[in-house]
Amino acid sequence: MRIRWHGHACFEVGDDDIIVTDPHDGKSIGINPPQVKGDIILVSHDHYDHNATREVEKKNSLVVNKPIEKKVNDVNIKGIISYHDESEGEKRGDNIIYKFENKNIKFCHLGDLGHIPDQDIIDEIGEVDFLFVPVGGNFTIGPERAKKVIEMIEPKIAIPMHFKTGGLSLDIKTIENFLAQYDERVTHKVGIELDFIQDDLPDETEVWVFSL
Repeated sequence: MRIRWHGHACFEVGDDDIIVTDPHDGKSIGINPPQVKGDIILVSHDHYDHNATREVEKKNSLVVNKPIEKKVNDVNIKGIISYHDESEGEKRGDNIIYKFENKNIKFCHLGDLGHIPDQDIIDEIGEVDFLFVPVGGNFTIGPERAKKVIEMIEPKIAIPMHFKTGGLSLDIKTIENFLAQYDERVTHKVGIELDFIQDDLPDETEVWVFSL
């Protein structure tokens, strides 16, 4: 199965049914636009750097922007309500966490999570193989809280996202503060794209860092 990063919080996941998360249009945030068309497009919240579905839509694409449970072909999707801030959405509104399963691999995309989830949300998320977690702060949880959330969810792989990269115009942190919290033996740089099989997944949590 393939995972490809298109910058910010936008990932492409899958081989047959292509899932795209939180698409941006590129130019609005200073990076290249996504080069993918999704069968399923997941939108965590209605902000311009996460909801540019027109960039990745094709005929018959399914856009999911609500906390629903749905099965599409072999993909199971569950949306879980959370918040974009620490004040239950008073500042920036709701955020949808998406748990989705494809070919028995369990993924969770936290969107623009802005708070430490309570135990009810952790229980709803359940077992996770790949966790896409924001680490850049300001608009989302920052490095320290991102590490705390990873420890609560205990994924096999944590993939940091929503951090400052070259050209990105948003006022968020680079990845260095987040990575500084981890022993380098559990962090791995994997480039822009990764192909893997289930046997590649570790027993203990590792951090896999994508780059553009």
